[in-house]
Amino acid sequence: MDFFAIQKFVKVSPKKLRLVANVAKKMTPLEAVDRLPFLRKSGTEPMIKAIKTAIANAKDKEISDNLLRFKEIQINEGPRLKRGRPVSRGRWHPFVKRMSHIRVVITSVSQEPVKKQQSENKDEKPKADSSKVKNEKSKIQLKSKKDVKEKNLKKKKK
Repeated sequence: MDFFAIQKFVKVSPKKLRLVANVAKKMTPLEAVDRLPFLRKSGTEPMIKAIKTAIANAKDKEISDNLLRFKEIQINEGPRLKRGRPVSRGRWHPFVKRMSHIRVVITSVSQEPVKKQQSENKDEKPKADSSKVKNEKSKIQLKSKKDVKEKNLKKKKK
């Protein structure tokens, strides 16, 4: 089940928020809430607020915090405020104050392990275990590499 939180008209540029979002995506939501305040970026506060809202939405449906994972974090552009500063000779230097929208989607992960489906054809013979064959080959190769090294050491000593 997915839980959404949308934070609109955040007065932080999308570029600054994406830096925080990329860090948060790699963590669980609870870890992100704990660790993001130490990033010292301007986008951490609105990001934490959106994540906490998504977690609260999940708690309303009685889902444990430990089962939550990020499905996606989107940072989109909001409207721009066009402002300017008066300078000498009656001129005006424009600048743009950017806003952004944050969309956090959290999904719940079930604790039950996924059962493997058995093949429909029961008549098929089980295939040889390729990992055993690979292990035996690697042992043979390791022995031969050790032998080569020992021979090289003996030659150098003579």
